[in-house]
Amino acid sequence: MAVAYPHFLVSETHPTVEPPTLMVPSAASPPCSSVTLTQDDLKKIAAYKAVEHVKSGMVVGLGTGSTAKHAVDRIAQLLQQGKLKDIVGIPTSTKTHEQAVSLGIPLSDLDSHPIVDLAIEGADEVDPELNLVKGRGGSLLREKMVESASKKFVVIVDESKLVKHIGGSGLAMPVEVIPFCWNHSLKRLVNLFADSGCVGQLRKCPESGKPYVTDNGNYIIDLYFERDIGDLNEASDGILRLPGIVEHGMFIGLATSLIVAGIDGVTVKTKVGTELEVDSFCYNDLRNGF
Repeated sequence: MAVAYPHFLVSETHPTVEPPTLMVPSAASPPCSSVTLTQDDLKKIAAYKAVEHVKSGMVVGLGTGSTAKHAVDRIAQLLQQGKLKDIVGIPTSTKTHEQAVSLGIPLSDLDSHPIVDLAIEGADEVDPELNLVKGRGGSLLREKMVESASKKFVVIVDESKLVKHIGGSGLAMPVEVIPFCWNHSLKRLVNLFADSGCVGQLRKCPESGKPYVTDNGNYIIDLYFERDIGDLNEASDGILRLPGIVEHGMFIGLATSLIVAGIDGVTVKTKVGTELEVDSFCYNDLRNGF
């Protein structure tokens, strides 16, 4: 049977958020294996599960990207329904700011709210220790500023983002650099990780071929690794010691919880001291929440 996400009414000023339809197997079906879900459905499920952590009166970091977008939509939905009140959002990018404004979410910034109760973000990679790669969407600096100011940082992904080690997907690990002599910075970054088979390139806009410019007016150098880069804290220190480097896309030790939506259900990993607690939910178990 199909169990639809709850709909809600909004004014003409703010568009309706259309939640997905979650296909849940009947009681006679195997618990999870027959659930029909797209990758975007998995992102929505992870996002909606994360928003369960949002309580009225919170200052919430609003993430950037295709997964975090669903969390912002869900927060707006609950505000419109009156199930959440007095939420203040801190957007991590211009794009998220525009989305939140269009949905009527009250916004502020770190100058006015230097402590964030909860941040919800997607990630490009997640390793077994909940270290992340973020910033393939170009917002790594503002994301890291907000998440580092957060009491809790919940990461939401579909299972395709899980890796054995940072850089393990073979996709980009972004580094934000000042535009001045960016090629010099690129060469120094590549040399820093020569033992890992590093290749670097300046990110460019597909349409114009011009350098991609971040919300902060900087460039991004994308690094690709053939092999494990080793100790992440040493790698981080090495990058940040280079003049001209603004920030990198490794988020080391910041995440407090991870929510993974996969074809077999949802897995939640939560840091408790130095340990990780793991809970798993079949989609049948979650049907009342969606």
